[in-house]
Amino acid sequence: MTRYALNRLLVGLATLLVASVIVFSVMEILPGDPARLMLGINATEDAVVALRQQMGLDQPVVLRYLHWIGGMVVGDLGRSYTYSVPVLELVAERAAVSLPLAILSLLLLTVVAIPVGIFAAARRGSAADAATMAVSQIGVAIPNFWFALLLVYLFAVWLRLVPAGGFPGWSAGPWPGLKALLLPAVALALPQAAILSRVTRSAMIDVLGEDYIRTARAKGLPRAQVLWRHALRNALIPVLTILGLQFAYLIAGTIIIENVFYLPGLGRLIFQAITQRDLIVVESVVMLLVASVIIVNLIVDLSYAIVDPRLRAA
Repeated sequence: MTRYALNRLLVGLATLLVASVIVFSVMEILPGDPARLMLGINATEDAVVALRQQMGLDQPVVLRYLHWIGGMVVGDLGRSYTYSVPVLELVAERAAVSLPLAILSLLLLTVVAIPVGIFAAARRGSAADAATMAVSQIGVAIPNFWFALLLVYLFAVWLRLVPAGGFPGWSAGPWPGLKALLLPAVALALPQAAILSRVTRSAMIDVLGEDYIRTARAKGLPRAQVLWRHALRNALIPVLTILGLQFAYLIAGTIIIENVFYLPGLGRLIFQAITQRDLIVVESVVMLLVASVIIVNLIVDLSYAIVDPRLRAA
């Protein structure tokens, strides 16, 4: 188990290193001079040169990469040239919105998808199974931003149950904050729940045909115990794999959803930094998101060994 964990950790670190090179290279090949774009077309040449020196753009590319990645290692993400504050301060402020949104979305996704997938698998070939899969197919086809607009119209404009957008801040209390994140979380979670429910159904159908399931049934175990205790645990590996991939999608989806609902999160921060060509903010925040996805996938890999004893033995 220890060797397995160390191997996965080394793979994660190597992936993070490769991702840092890709992110930095993409920012470097973007057309245009960031300093001139930030100052505008009426800026003098001396002002552009001074800003380029302040941003470190006059240094060699390799040196700038090493300086940036070295700062990331020690927790120094640099300083935003648009907001004139440390990037770490911006990240901490915006993560207070994006992190609860991602966690709430993941909880909704799991709570909805896995029971629906088990329900459909237990009634394979029935009308309930066909109806469930038809609804999930619709969920797969609906873009989350369009689904978000439908939710805003239904629950915010028509029923007036929740705010249409904005975030009051956690200082206003836990409930107003959660209320503002509820619609965005549903808009992120339900389309992904449709995918996960189909994967869960497929994995459960494969497991329900195994000999040990027939043995459990022959012993007279209750149907619920056979499904939840014996079948689900052995069907969890593909489900956990999809959950890890979907967390990455939830992180990427916040860029769109936070702009739809006007939430001051990391997704909106990235969008604003791209439009303002604040490269240090874009690079640092994207790398933090990449690191969070790698950490989640590392947790998923370790959970394989917890769910499947054969991996621990291997």
